Amino acid sequence: MAPPPLDLARIRAITLDLDDTLWPVWPTIERAEQVLLAWLHRHAPRTAALVADRASAQAARAAVRAAHAERLHDLAFLRRELIRHQLREAGDDPQWADTAFEAFHAERQRVDLFDDALPALRALSARYPLVALTNGSADVARIGIAAYFQAAVSAREVGVAKPDARVFLAAAAAAGCPPEQVLHVGDDPALDVAGALAAGMQTVWVDRKGEAAKPGAERPLPHAVVRGMDELVALLGVDRP
Repeated sequence: MAPPPLDLARIRAITLDLDDTLWPVWPTIERAEQVLLAWLHRHAPRTAALVADRASAQAARAAVRAAHAERLHDLAFLRRELIRHQLREAGDDPQWADTAFEAFHAERQRVDLFDDALPALRALSARYPLVALTNGSADVARIGIAAYFQAAVSAREVGVAKPDARVFLAAAAAAGCPPEQVLHVGDDPALDVAGALAAGMQTVWVDRKGEAAKPGAERPLPHAVVRGMDELVALLGVDRP
């Protein structure tokens, strides 16, 4: 059964996904991986060769995930340990993992915002407390958008990842509101919509690719669907600054 229509009067705060909601994540990850590979070519060429080999890289990822099953919610930790694993496998010094990871992580914070993201953040933050909520390792301070957020909550900090309701409840607490007064906005029906609904929040799906109109597998139904952040601002009746 579909949720009822969005109740604007209930909204006192907004939790907002980051990756693929405010910027496309995979171009960012691909650039960061290229920066990491370049660092390894300079400092650990044997490891660079392992990283560049797709089969070896996939096997290394599987090994790290199996060894750290209790930390699958912490993507930064997994990336660092993947680098450490690959350095060790290649016979290089595993202590280089921290420096190599920072080369990756710094580039991970260099995102290309969607055109509608900054205007929407300005408008929404003038009306509502905003809390960033992410499974990833994006850092709103390093990206340069922290001024728009009251708080930032990550799966790494909470110890569980979306769609676990606990991470949404932590974000509602950071917003200073009960979950029924919080609107969660994100791009992923399985992670954002399902998790927010389980936590008792209203939710809006930012469906930039128009997936909602396509036939296919059943998915959790949000209270509303928008094609971008500009449509969200209009839906909420927020004045643009």
